[in-house]
Amino acid sequence: MTYIANLLSRSGLLKEDLDYHLLRIAMVIIFAWFGYDKWFEAEIRGLLPIITHGPFISWTIPVLGIHGTAIFLGSAEWTFGTLLLLGFWNKKAGMLGAIGSVATFVSTLTVLPFVPDGWNAEAGGFPAMAMNAAFLLKDLVLLAVSLYLLRQDAVRVVEAASRN
Repeated sequence: MTYIANLLSRSGLLKEDLDYHLLRIAMVIIFAWFGYDKWFEAEIRGLLPIITHGPFISWTIPVLGIHGTAIFLGSAEWTFGTLLLLGFWNKKAGMLGAIGSVATFVSTLTVLPFVPDGWNAEAGGFPAMAMNAAFLLKDLVLLAVSLYLLRQDAVRVVEAASRN
């Protein structure tokens, strides 16, 4: 294992902040792509069973309609992705993007218990997830990444302020 660790070290993979930069760009790509999909009503129609059962997002359909919800969610995801991208140069913008990202994934994870037919009855129900619930579980990792980026940016903002 020492040999492998030394090899990784020489490759640059252990470079300071590499993980931070890789996670930031991954989140930017995710928000850009998911945000793009949300601009289309077909995407929102597919997500209706999830959106309508979400404690924090169920209001969007009655208030904004399907088209308005598509625009709202797409705009929010592009905004958070853009702020995360700007975080490469401006840590305060990065913090705003990370806060939006945290809110996004808290909102989607709170839907998990309420997804219609989300628990596989053939496997005994909860905790055996059906695919329509299981795809939300990825948001747990995305929430953790969002919290990591928020922490990293906040530390950098505080350090910059203390130097001034």
